[in-house]
Amino acid sequence: MKIKIPATSANLGPGFDCLGLAIALYNEVSIKPSTYQSISVKGEGEENVKLKKNNIFVSIFYDVYQELVGKKDLFRFEFHNKIPFSRGMGSSSAVIVGAIASAYEMAGVKASREIILNKALIYETHPDNIAPAVYGGFTSSIVEHGKVKTLKKELGTSLKVVMVIPDRPMSTAHSRTLLPKSYMMKNVVYNLSRASLLSAAFFSENWEYLRAASKDCMHEHRRMKQMRELFDVREIALKHGALMSTLSGSGSSFFNLVKAEEAQKVKEALQKSFEMFRVEIFELDNDGFQIVKS
Repeated sequence: MKIKIPATSANLGPGFDCLGLAIALYNEVSIKPSTYQSISVKGEGEENVKLKKNNIFVSIFYDVYQELVGKKDLFRFEFHNKIPFSRGMGSSSAVIVGAIASAYEMAGVKASREIILNKALIYETHPDNIAPAVYGGFTSSIVEHGKVKTLKKELGTSLKVVMVIPDRPMSTAHSRTLLPKSYMMKNVVYNLSRASLLSAAFFSENWEYLRAASKDCMHEHRRMKQMRELFDVREIALKHGALMSTLSGSGSSFFNLVKAEEAQKVKEALQKSFEMFRVEIFELDNDGFQIVKS
């Protein structure tokens, strides 16, 4: 079988740990029964020996597979990775969701996307990336009594993503240590009101509200100070027509949502100013993970 799992961008400004969307950039994994276990990696991370010796995808796959069938069969895993590692584009969630969905498929056990999403919550404690990796589209999610409740909005072809991908990573674990343990009430209200409007703007397709609604005062500034060029990325993107410009997850990539006809203009402006960074245009994904061949 082969599975493909999309990249994701989470938080989207004020939606800390609860809002995200899926991007049409995919990791693909082929899994076949074998007389011995083997792992091959192409693309992102192919020179990383750890991906072959201590592969998280394989570890989660076997956790779930053995739980389902009661034994450990042997498989050949072939990875073709396109999602950059440690760049805030959901590489970890792609691994988790892909491994779980693959395990159910190879075990011959049917599972709804809801089951896979809640299983993923065991390995990823917040749903902002895993929900769009499962469902695609824009997702707004909460965790209630240990279960994810999420709503999805499909996004049309009138929108594209211009992603700025720096040449160096940001650690999610480290970036969380930069955040305070408590916030002033006015800052909480600032983010709550904007996260609410941001969700409403996506679901109602009122794109003119995205710029104001995507502002944040709780996490982005502290994280972006690790890579100050990102402040200039936002300024240039908005100046050239981006609908919204936010840190992608915990960084280091920067997410810019644009009207399709503005994508090339925004890309060229950013590429001119940041020649050392990758600047890519992506479509949005509305499907989430897909078993593309069994």
